Amino acid sequence: MTARIAIYPGSFDPLTMGHVNIIQRSLGIFDELVVAVLNHPDKRTMFTPQERCDQIQEVFADDPRVSVDAFAGLLVDYVAQRGASAVVRGLRAVQDFEYEFQMTMMNRRLAPDIDTVFMMTDEEHFYIASRTVKEVASLDGDITGLVPPSVAAAIRKRLEEMS
Repeated sequence: MTARIAIYPGSFDPLTMGHVNIIQRSLGIFDELVVAVLNHPDKRTMFTPQERCDQIQEVFADDPRVSVDAFAGLLVDYVAQRGASAVVRGLRAVQDFEYEFQMTMMNRRLAPDIDTVFMMTDEEHFYIASRTVKEVASLDGDITGLVPPSVAAAIRKRLEEMS
């Protein structure tokens, strides 16, 4: 029997508890999940792609079904390269759906054999966005429970380095 492999792409800058929730729940559907960190050189990020990969790997170090990799270029090409058959996308609210729907339809046009699975994050996480976490942290706000503890420590360290 062939393993069901899915790709969960994103910037993950930083990994939030909403992302963690989607990853954990995806493992109930797929045998393997590749968390694919987007390397977009034009996007200003707090952490490098390798730092983000390392952070995610640390959080999921005890689960061999989760692997982490950085990628650049078309998602459908990366999905095919990894031998996956599906893309997982997390949705928080209605505004996410319109963008994700457009991306899914373009991906379907480019690679009709790749399916996209939309997952709503649990209600306790639906308001969490990486951008907001960084903003709160930069203003010395408490980000406990918004990101894994190791990621919170990395954010605090990076903000200290930047100041």
